[in-house]
Amino acid sequence: MRRKLAVLVAGIGLLSATMPVWAHHAFTAEFDAKQPIKLRGTVAKVELINPHSWIHIDVKGDDGQVVRWMVEGGTPNTLLRRGFTKNSLPIGTEIIADGYRAKDGSNRANGRDITFPDGRKIFLGGSSPDAPPEK
Repeated sequence: MRRKLAVLVAGIGLLSATMPVWAHHAFTAEFDAKQPIKLRGTVAKVELINPHSWIHIDVKGDDGQVVRWMVEGGTPNTLLRRGFTKNSLPIGTEIIADGYRAKDGSNRANGRDITFPDGRKIFLGGSSPDAPPEK
């Protein structure tokens, strides 16, 4: 009886240890490396939350309609190490975000980098296939 209980407890422990792996995703699970996208718009919201940061951008389409896009970046810690803080991207700033479209066709993208109006670029720390090596 004790042995069965020990095996059961160990099994539950192993399952619970793998649960975060189930919740996390790989780049190829959600985004398409064959669909690069360049979004020019104004920053509407910045979320530096784990496990991924999100930059919400209002993009004006060819028809004049404004569409909100969500651009996924790496973890807040990754961005901080690259010099990106919450104050780096004020609401209303016009930026260009380069990345890869979501496979499901939604207005989401995995961001590779953003370009500021003065020409500075910051790598977003995402998991894109052409990500630069970690410094």
